[in-house]
Amino acid sequence: MAEKLIVPNEIKICATCSYWDGERHVDAEMQLVVVDEQCQGECLVQGEQKHGLFDVRKDRECMWEDLEPDPVPGTLTDEKAA
Repeated sequence: MAEKLIVPNEIKICATCSYWDGERHVDAEMQLVVVDEQCQGECLVQGEQKHGLFDVRKDRECMWEDLEPDPVPGTLTDEKAA
């Protein structure tokens, strides 16, 4: 059985990117991503298989985007951004 890793949402690896289509569990309240140590998934930007723990800072063509959800229109956080 593969070990589970708990990663802060802001760490720039494939598993924390909204464009990575691999198996993960996201705890929205704690801002943590839980993945298997050997997880694989598809990068929806590049159309390639990527290891979930791949450090995207090494990839010039990466369009890493945080998993944090977009603000709901009309909420206080949405109004601050405007």
